[in-house]
Amino acid sequence: MTEAENINADNISQNITISNYVTYLNFISEKLTKFFSKQKPYIFCQKGCAKCCKNAQFPYTLTEVTYLMSGVIKLDEDSQKRIESNLERIIEDKKNFKGEKFRYDCPFLLDDVCSVYEYRGLVCRGFGLLQNDKDGKVKVPFCCFEGLNYSNVMDDEGKKISPEKFSKLGVKEEPCAFNISYEFLTDPDFERGFNFKFGERKPLIEWFMN
Repeated sequence: MTEAENINADNISQNITISNYVTYLNFISEKLTKFFSKQKPYIFCQKGCAKCCKNAQFPYTLTEVTYLMSGVIKLDEDSQKRIESNLERIIEDKKNFKGEKFRYDCPFLLDDVCSVYEYRGLVCRGFGLLQNDKDGKVKVPFCCFEGLNYSNVMDDEGKKISPEKFSKLGVKEEPCAFNISYEFLTDPDFERGFNFKFGERKPLIEWFMN
């Protein structure tokens, strides 16, 4: 097989992977939409809040970042330049960072709004709900402690749901956790079921570093 044929075969393979990933993404997004709808009394997400888009590491797989970039190329030139500037600044900050976990604001966040919302990764899509982590413990979204999601039913110590606060709300749907951790959403069973590969996983910014 010639080099040109190899490149063409790789492109076809990548297109199939992305196509099947989108099918999987539609499946997961439908589930998440239902979960958010059921938990509506406890969800205070609003456009422009952007707390979940800042001061984090944002795990992304190869397929996720490939799909993300397919959304970036559809943006106007000014937005693309701003993203490029954000990436350059964050990469420089990371090179000078001396700690253990480098955290940063998402480079695709422009004016506190996700510029590639429809193409965002799985870690972004599930954030805001109560989650069951890999050990079966309930993980509370950090925005709860800033007066947002689930803050209206969390006890004063932020450790568990307060029956008293729930009762005062007078709603039927109870606050509950879902099995939507990033580890679960990128489980190999989904790869086999939808016939694609997530590929390597690493913090978002590292995909743009040499």
